[in-house]
Amino acid sequence: MHVLVTGGAGFIGANFVHTTVEDYPDATVTVIDKIGYAGNPKSIEGLDRVKLVVGSTEDRDLMDALVGEADLVVNFAAESHNDNSLVDPSPFIYSNLVGTFNTLEACRKHHVRLHHISTDEVYGDLDLDDPRKFTPESPYWPSSPYSASKAGSDMLVRAWVRSFEIEATISNCSNNYGPYQHVEKFIPRMITNRMDGVRPRLYGDGLNVRDWIHVLDHNTAVWAIIEKGRLGETYLIGANGEKNNLEIVRALNRMMGFDEDDFDWVKDRPGHDRRYAIDPTKLMEETGWVPKFTDLDKGLKDTIEWYQANEAWWRPAKEETEKKYAAQGH
Repeated sequence: MHVLVTGGAGFIGANFVHTTVEDYPDATVTVIDKIGYAGNPKSIEGLDRVKLVVGSTEDRDLMDALVGEADLVVNFAAESHNDNSLVDPSPFIYSNLVGTFNTLEACRKHHVRLHHISTDEVYGDLDLDDPRKFTPESPYWPSSPYSASKAGSDMLVRAWVRSFEIEATISNCSNNYGPYQHVEKFIPRMITNRMDGVRPRLYGDGLNVRDWIHVLDHNTAVWAIIEKGRLGETYLIGANGEKNNLEIVRALNRMMGFDEDDFDWVKDRPGHDRRYAIDPTKLMEETGWVPKFTDLDKGLKDTIEWYQANEAWWRPAKEETEKKYAAQGH
């Protein structure tokens, strides 16, 4: 089996490559990644049976050539940071829409199976006291350029399945955490700021709820969908890990030896969704998948230890990230 992983040097994609190499000894992997600010070739450095191609899914000819060599395409490639989409939406349109279009067209031409990675943010948000959770039947209601571009990419996949009968599935996942996540993201930024002696900062009232899942659970779920999911279907990936941002900051402070309330409040960002919550029932019933990392505190401790042990991996990006945030007033 030859697997083409788009965006495979990014956070979730790189972890997927590690999972594939470890769990599928007969698989070979080609990673295409443009190695932008959030892609790091060191995340997959030294892995056996893995080839990195530096390029973009926006390059239609390159995608045609790479997909033509593959048995399976897993599409992680995306611009994914909400704050960045509010500053400049254009990279999100090109990467998430044009890139997905090129991937779909190559899969159609070469009759290659596709799994498309998406996000729960396409569904908008829920009220804090709403008993509901997102399901595959929930209406799309994106609230940022990022989530809107991901919603559009999902719709492209569904249209190509119906119009051209390509073999594809979609998964929408909740917030991931774990190794190899860029320091601009919420949990790694909190950890690395603490390591640098900087007090954490928390948006708004801190009550925004996210449904956290360890990245390794995400990727075993993706493989469960590829192997057992029904073509043309959408599956939601979650691990019942709802916590508000205030709880996460307090937990990280406590685990790193600080007072729980040792952080600064900052003005909320525009369009900040209140609550995400995933119902993974369909995924679990149809594929038998269950999460392994169900203890969020243990997962956070493991993540802290990974960043403490791998400063050489994240340090080069830290200064530039903080300069960018300072310029944006974050």
